[in-house]
Amino acid sequence: MLHHLKTMLSAAWGQTNKSFVRHLQTSHSNLQWKGRHLLTLKNYNAEEIKYLLWVSADLKHRIKQKGEYLPLLQGKSLAMIFEKRSTRTRLSTETGFALLGGHPCFLTTQDIHLGVNESLKDTARVLSGMTDAVLARVYHQSDLELLAKEASIPIVNGLSDDYHPVQILADYLTIQEHYGHLKGLTISWIGDGNNVLHSIMLSAAKFGMNVHIATPKGYEPNSTVTAAAKQFSKESGTKLLMTNDPLEAARGANVLVTDTWVSMGQEEEKKKRLQDFKGYQITMQTAKLAAPNWTFLHCLPRKPEEVDDEVFYSPKSLVFQEAENRKWTIMVCNKFYRKNY
Repeated sequence: MLHHLKTMLSAAWGQTNKSFVRHLQTSHSNLQWKGRHLLTLKNYNAEEIKYLLWVSADLKHRIKQKGEYLPLLQGKSLAMIFEKRSTRTRLSTETGFALLGGHPCFLTTQDIHLGVNESLKDTARVLSGMTDAVLARVYHQSDLELLAKEASIPIVNGLSDDYHPVQILADYLTIQEHYGHLKGLTISWIGDGNNVLHSIMLSAAKFGMNVHIATPKGYEPNSTVTAAAKQFSKESGTKLLMTNDPLEAARGANVLVTDTWVSMGQEEEKKKRLQDFKGYQITMQTAKLAAPNWTFLHCLPRKPEEVDDEVFYSPKSLVFQEAENRKWTIMVCNKFYRKNY
């Protein structure tokens, strides 16, 4: 698969971007994909993530713009385990996998109840014999880790309470498309210290991006993730700002980002959370403190209390481009769906 993708990319880019092809052939020939899982971006370096973004962009160009058919996953099947419902994760995975010639198999809690009717260990081994990979959208990160330990096929994290790596790949592709680069940009997160933020914190500094974070007191990101993010920031010479003031976090930012204040499983906390997050809505007043070229991202679904209509539907908002890019970036996970490359 790796050789196939290099050949495909060389043909597409060779006439117009020879330096890209040389970089691809030299730096990425040493990357190891065989036997790896995508549970978090923490263990992926900048070159590896950049490569996934490059291939995502090329697949988008070749399939969407040029109308090419690339059956890279013909004869392959994907088990999709969904403990949590999702419009974007399901549609992006099913359509993306099918566009590459593969067969996605959607499994809800009515079809498979992890660790209840059957142990996770047994489930991992059964799926390993029937499918070529698993994308799991679950509550507990530990379930993904156990699946990865027991399975002989790649496990991709479609979301857990701790991380959301496939969302962040789409975010980075969107930012790259808009600005033309990632290095030097500042992302401002204003909201809950949740799984999406964790994935940003474990990857942004690797690209030379600064991160500003504003959360209400008591809603800060996980302390272990914070410690890792501080180390990544120190190593890369980038800025990591953590505050309880949304306006301080917005100051000078290129990308304003927020997410739901009440995630699935937190419904009983809704009343308290809405009270605690007062003052955290992103508005044009917030944006006035951002950089002149600011943009806005939200992984959706969005509630008006998180960001007002003026920002959400403005030309500065990239949310629907971001949502579409879930498909193109999940497609590049085909690199994990094959045992041999």
